[in-house]
Amino acid sequence: MSELRFDGRVAIVTGSGQGLGRTHALALASRGAKLVINDLGGSLDGTGSGSAAEDVAAEIRDAGGEAISHRANVTRADEVADMVKQAMDKWGRVDILVNNAGILRDKSFAKMELDDFRAVVDVHLNGSAVCTKAVWDIMREQEYGRIAMTTSSSGMYGNFGQSNYGAAKFGLVGLMNTLHLEGAKYNIRVNALSPTAATRMTEGLLPPAALDLMTPESVSTGLVYLVSEDGPSRTILCAGAGGYAVTKIHETDGIYLPPEQQTPENVAARFAEIADEAGQKELKAGGEQTIKFLTKAAAHAGVKLG
Repeated sequence: MSELRFDGRVAIVTGSGQGLGRTHALALASRGAKLVINDLGGSLDGTGSGSAAEDVAAEIRDAGGEAISHRANVTRADEVADMVKQAMDKWGRVDILVNNAGILRDKSFAKMELDDFRAVVDVHLNGSAVCTKAVWDIMREQEYGRIAMTTSSSGMYGNFGQSNYGAAKFGLVGLMNTLHLEGAKYNIRVNALSPTAATRMTEGLLPPAALDLMTPESVSTGLVYLVSEDGPSRTILCAGAGGYAVTKIHETDGIYLPPEQQTPENVAARFAEIADEAGQKELKAGGEQTIKFLTKAAAHAGVKLG
């Protein structure tokens, strides 16, 4: 297989002053992409500032690549617009957006202040929407775009103390699903990366031997594929410690209850059938569920649809 290259492509990677964002950016730059390094340079909870973004941009330039830095807050549309404008002024296009910026404010839901819930959702979910909106028309007009959201197993499966983070991360799956549908005719592919790596977010949670295996670089390997020209779309790629998998959401075939039997008691009595995984499918759009239920109902009633 030929090497995946990004010569002539322009990529914006948010939260790329350190951790996974940094290795994402370095991996893309090493394969020819021009980079916009975005980072506030703050602490894990989103406070403070620093020079992390420019440090990574300088690292790329020192290695012979092209990179600029921008300290836009991803939740601020005006700052993000300025970041995108600088990329367009310098290179005339934006081909890749990696929505990686995030913060943590972990607490059990009982102890969590709503401000901490809002702050995490704002950065992860709304910040990704703000950045995507800023490049969406550009990608539509040039009929090329590759966008990666950063989801998490905490969103797909839950994780104690991360109700805010989990809600935001699963929200990004919904955003990916819809943007995949809306971007398809413009050759915009949208995916989600579910990473696990040794970063500031995982320090203290795992023993050193485990962290040594969980290199950020192994995760960035998957990210590079997701945003490549021939990469997939509407895919959740899980990556960590050299392991790679895909998460898919399936829906059981379910049952049909005629009107006279549509009671909570009958749902309870037949719940094993409702939850039976035999014949389950991965739906490609929300309307497919409606069609499935209507098809069952119409067949029972002897009604022709359409």
